[in-house]
Amino acid sequence: MTALATLYERMLFVRRFEETLLDLFSQGKLVGTTHTYIGQEANGVGVIDHLDPAVDTIFSNHRCHGHYLAFTDDAFGLLSEVMGKATGTCGGKGGSQHLCRGNFYSNGVLGSIVPVATGIALAEKKKGTGAVSTVFLGDGTLGEGVTYESLNMASLWTLPVLFVVENNHYAQSTPVELELAGSIRARAEAFGVETDELDTTDVEEIHAAAGRAVARIRETGAPFWLVLHTYRFSPHSKGDDNRDPAEIEARRERDPLTVAGARLEDDEREAIAVRVEQRLAETVAAAEEAPFAEPEAA
Repeated sequence: MTALATLYERMLFVRRFEETLLDLFSQGKLVGTTHTYIGQEANGVGVIDHLDPAVDTIFSNHRCHGHYLAFTDDAFGLLSEVMGKATGTCGGKGGSQHLCRGNFYSNGVLGSIVPVATGIALAEKKKGTGAVSTVFLGDGTLGEGVTYESLNMASLWTLPVLFVVENNHYAQSTPVELELAGSIRARAEAFGVETDELDTTDVEEIHAAAGRAVARIRETGAPFWLVLHTYRFSPHSKGDDNRDPAEIEARRERDPLTVAGARLEDDEREAIAVRVEQRLAETVAAAEEAPFAEPEAA
């Protein structure tokens, strides 16, 4: 397959996985809540393709499934986890927001991952591993003070941190215009951190920009602030959505799957869809058959 076809297939699998989660939730088959990544797939896939799971570290947030799948390719472990199964990534005890596998970590507490990712970058620098610590945060996290403390330390101590800001224009249900003053890019520049900013859903453009950012960190050991203006088509969680439906529909013209898929031949796109649906069906069947996690003994 071409590089674009590979990126497209990864994005499509994330999309269909998330849509399947929402369907399973409506059937009462999930344990706890879930926040889907629908519409933002180009970011996670485009950035993470440049990271090495054996060396580099990722810290994600409550909207972590796309990042997790792009980094680990562990669909069965993730689905089992959100279904409360013993075969889950964390034995069915962590749920949708709290995943830990290898060098991947997520946390549902807004902003809490940013200083941890910065601390890990300091540790990796001292060990001389050459690892990049990547943290995915949203526009809502820019209201948390620890974000700026982390930027200060990352710049002051020259730490290999890739800050990826996914601005999907809403902090839960609050429009970015009502919760964020000033420039997102300028917030990092104020600390002397190198930045880049893209307003695109084109996975190839994001992939290229992320490649430059990661290469720059590996070259200099210094932090990088990558701003990706994006949009989520799904509600914040399952159904808590008070956005104008016309706004969402207008954004679908920039659907990352539509943008990338238009560059593929019809037969190639159809073959990818068949593979994705087959893998997803097998994953769901296996997760449904898996045993539930046992409660901890008192």
